[in-house]
Amino acid sequence: MIKLDSKIPPGQIQEKWTNHKFNMKLVNPANKRKYDIIVVGTGLAGASAAASLAELGYNVTVLTYHDSPRRAHSIAAQGGVNAAKNYPNDGDSIYRLFYDTLKGGDYRSREANVYRLAEVSNNIIDQCVAQGVPFAREYGGHLDNRSFGGALVSRTFYSRSITGQQLLLGAYSALSRQVGLGKIKMFTRREMLEVVVVDGTARGVVARNLVTGEIENYSAHAVCLATGGYSRVFYLSTNAMYCNATAAWRAHKKGAVFANPCFTQIHPTCLPLHGDQQSKLTLMSESLRNDGRVWVPLKPGDKRKPKDIPERERDYILERKYPTYGNLAPRDISSRAAKEACDEGKGVGDTGQAVYLDFADSIKRLGKKVIDERYGNLFEMYELITAENPWEVPMRIYPAPHYTMGGIWVDYNLMSSIPGLFVLGEANFSDHGANRLGASALMQGLADGYFVIPYTIGDYLAGTKFGTVKNDNPEFKKEVDNINDLTKKLLSIKGKRTTDDIHRQLGRIMWNKVGMARNEKGLKDAIKEIRDLREEFWQNVNVPGSGEDLNISLEKAGRVADFLELGELMAVDGLDRNESCGGHFREEYQYEDGEAKRNDKKYAYVSAWEYKKAGDWKLIKESLNFEFLKPTVRSYK
Repeated sequence: MIKLDSKIPPGQIQEKWTNHKFNMKLVNPANKRKYDIIVVGTGLAGASAAASLAELGYNVTVLTYHDSPRRAHSIAAQGGVNAAKNYPNDGDSIYRLFYDTLKGGDYRSREANVYRLAEVSNNIIDQCVAQGVPFAREYGGHLDNRSFGGALVSRTFYSRSITGQQLLLGAYSALSRQVGLGKIKMFTRREMLEVVVVDGTARGVVARNLVTGEIENYSAHAVCLATGGYSRVFYLSTNAMYCNATAAWRAHKKGAVFANPCFTQIHPTCLPLHGDQQSKLTLMSESLRNDGRVWVPLKPGDKRKPKDIPERERDYILERKYPTYGNLAPRDISSRAAKEACDEGKGVGDTGQAVYLDFADSIKRLGKKVIDERYGNLFEMYELITAENPWEVPMRIYPAPHYTMGGIWVDYNLMSSIPGLFVLGEANFSDHGANRLGASALMQGLADGYFVIPYTIGDYLAGTKFGTVKNDNPEFKKEVDNINDLTKKLLSIKGKRTTDDIHRQLGRIMWNKVGMARNEKGLKDAIKEIRDLREEFWQNVNVPGSGEDLNISLEKAGRVADFLELGELMAVDGLDRNESCGGHFREEYQYEDGEAKRNDKKYAYVSAWEYKKAGDWKLIKESLNFEFLKPTVRSYK
């Protein structure tokens, strides 16, 4: 049985990271060039880690399945990145950011990790400004801030609604510098399929060349996975269609325990589903809720146009239910409020599965010019997609799968239960608990890559004796043979259903029974239905083409096979956790007013799952101990 050691350093919470850095082993600058490190993924976590490690002198190999590192999904992030600079002088601090993040995650994350995230947040802004990231500025020259859900202060730094793009370009420039200097070897259009474990430690990866179909081996002294989250298990999500969980899932099957898989986030500000054949949902930045008011008709079944519904006949649901935070209530709470309104028959639009996000009051108060400066490109995007002018009619929004708080379990040093395998950003579980606050994803990815992994991976390398492992090691051959066997199996089935068809069916099961609200019966039904669907997949999927060249259908089939196992584990984890917390809302566990009912006595732990075989996992619990912030009822009223 795997035993988990979180390696949280002792001492006062304000001193843990500082003291830990001092006590870590260091690698002599001249010795750094003797070590090889593989980084898989080039989003904010991967690009910043690769650039930072190469800058220190390590030899870094980077793999990305994109044709350019700049296409990583971090580029799609819109609203901003949090930091406790307190430029608005409105009461923010590192401790308040720590408090808001721990509370926002419904007290299901480690105190030490969350405080470190808040502590290094200010360094992120300085780093990105130095790289030339064009954050919005006030008239006096200071960087501007805006508010996001779950906070009563303005701490979100932004670049209009393309913050992710600008931050990624900053990291990409640092990455490209090291490529030019020869310290980074960049391999595009490669998909990692297996982690290679030699003598109990991660020593490389096996990847498919997505252009030629060839299987390639890469060896190193340590491996960093920065491959994002798994929301595409729902099929319809705000994630790009190419996003998947294969790298993390294959690492899980090799021995990296998977933590809190049922903690998935439903984003409240997305465009509603508009057709049966839709393959992706569109995110509208949470920043819109700074000036947009969420409402539905007061009377169920009211199909009048919004301008024909007077104020007295409108229900501003978030302002009514959460007067302190109003339209900036956290994502999980805001999403459930929208769902409840639609379930009551108050939903708007043709499907009744939407609520209004109305800017009329803000336009009247601030003027069109100010709103256009803040959100103009989002308004343009909305009109292009919906053919409705949000300057004249309210936007229509509905919740959609977005971010995943669960992921590969890591200790305080970001190392998984496989020594030498580090996991960064959304691919790990570490910082957000049961719900992520807006603008904290970019913060975690950059914190892990720029300011955590350069210290912790050095400590691992300096304290480990390595034997020689090359690409022709027998373990590499073993993994290549396994991949080839899987490829032959997938190509030989010759069934009647496409991978997209099966994936779409899986998504419906997940959304209906493991989505915004869950219950015991639904979760048990989901487990059975997913198992039946997985059996059908292996008997009736049709994967055309061959394994010797470019084959997108083969790529999809491998990813859907992984999703069919991951989806079941998400339901198993949700069934095990008999409480409601954050994004995990069990209908049986709620207060009379409908708010989530947490059970700290029984469930204040990380659910870490060890893989035995498909459909069989062993639960390992990591207790969560709160020394500095005692859990309280999470209220935003």
